[in-house]
Amino acid sequence: MSSTRLTEGWRSSSSRLLGLYCMLFIAWSSVLLGVMYWRVSDYLDGLAESALLQRAHLFQRFQGQMLDEALSDSLRYDIHGTYAYGVFTPQGEHLAGPLLALPHGIEANQPSREVPGWLLADGLRTDAGRALAVTTQDDRVLALVRQSGKLTAVNSIILDALWWGVSLTVIPGLAGWHFLRRRPLKRIQQIEGATNRIMAGDLAQRLPVSDRRDEIDRLSSIVNAMLERIEQLMTEVKGVCDSIAHDLRTPLTRLRAHLYRTRVDMGDDNPQTEQIDKALAETDLLMARFSALLRVSELESGQRRSAFEEMDVRGLLEELHAFYLPLADEKQQALVLEIEQGVGSLRGDRELLFEALANLMSNAIRFTPENGRVVLRAVDDNGAPRIDILDTGPGIAREDRELVFQRFYRGQDPAGRAEGFGLGLSIVAAIAGLHGFRLRAGRAAGGGAWLSLRCAPEALA
Repeated sequence: MSSTRLTEGWRSSSSRLLGLYCMLFIAWSSVLLGVMYWRVSDYLDGLAESALLQRAHLFQRFQGQMLDEALSDSLRYDIHGTYAYGVFTPQGEHLAGPLLALPHGIEANQPSREVPGWLLADGLRTDAGRALAVTTQDDRVLALVRQSGKLTAVNSIILDALWWGVSLTVIPGLAGWHFLRRRPLKRIQQIEGATNRIMAGDLAQRLPVSDRRDEIDRLSSIVNAMLERIEQLMTEVKGVCDSIAHDLRTPLTRLRAHLYRTRVDMGDDNPQTEQIDKALAETDLLMARFSALLRVSELESGQRRSAFEEMDVRGLLEELHAFYLPLADEKQQALVLEIEQGVGSLRGDRELLFEALANLMSNAIRFTPENGRVVLRAVDDNGAPRIDILDTGPGIAREDRELVFQRFYRGQDPAGRAEGFGLGLSIVAAIAGLHGFRLRAGRAAGGGAWLSLRCAPEALA
């Protein structure tokens, strides 16, 4: 799985909620098991201290030879060697027992204490333990120590069990989080795919709805109902606009024919000829606007997808470069073709793509001054071909870069005059939307305009 998909997985609300629940569950389980370990360990320590005190109280009842025999017998029955004792004078001199010296910090008739080790007849025992000293009836000092090895072993067993418990809690929790988040993410990806197709112009597409009827399905149903209404309204508006444009084209054609016949009948010497010529020019311009508007409507309807085919980017750009090279030479401009190695093919309608790129090239050559430079470039953009057109003209103002692709929007040239009638780049945007390509406008390195057409493979499915 790529890092991008991992990032998208972490961003989803279901992943965050499931992850938060998993972490809270793990934290609570760890606290619970930790408290259990602390309580069991504390209980075992209490048992050890209680056993040590019981022994001390028992041996305090004996004195003299009976005490020595009782102490000796206690070692005989201590199979695991857990206990040791020593009998000392009040001054601390050793009298009997394997414990040769009082453990450090141990005083008679004081509470028991933890000691790191003690000195025995067979050498220094380094095991930690608990020690206690009491005064016997014959005024001797009896020191008793209890090794903590067995309790430590029990604590280790308990700790291992707790670690296993935490591990067996964490692993199913993480596995459950991973599998539970996959289903909503998969559904979101399906919704995203349907949304991309809708944005590409397929207004008949609807969001998927499952049989579960959960909150995602309810939201999808609401959006689908909204899409139904939007499609209906857009179809009605487009139908009215297309009908107006189509119906007006016929009377405009007749009007132009009448004007042309009138112009021919009047001859060149008539003073009204200039006015007729202007009327003809305005009629031609008006007819061109209606034709362009119908062209945009046709492209946005997605009726040309049946002509899609695989094509070579290099061949398309070489043909475009050869087509516009004479026009650039006429304006004394340098028209440069740059094609990066490794740029593959793309899928689309060759005629439409040529029309879109030709529109961009015409604008670049028109707005670039003499002795300027226009670059037609193809590069590989993360596995997708990207076609750039750069010039050294005045460029596109930052506030106009998103607006120039809208219908009837006309930017301003450096002299402040409106150029065109605002449908050229709308046709380019409609062709890009039909193909699922991404069209962007920006600033070139030399200060001119930069227009980019990226052919994203995922949009071509």
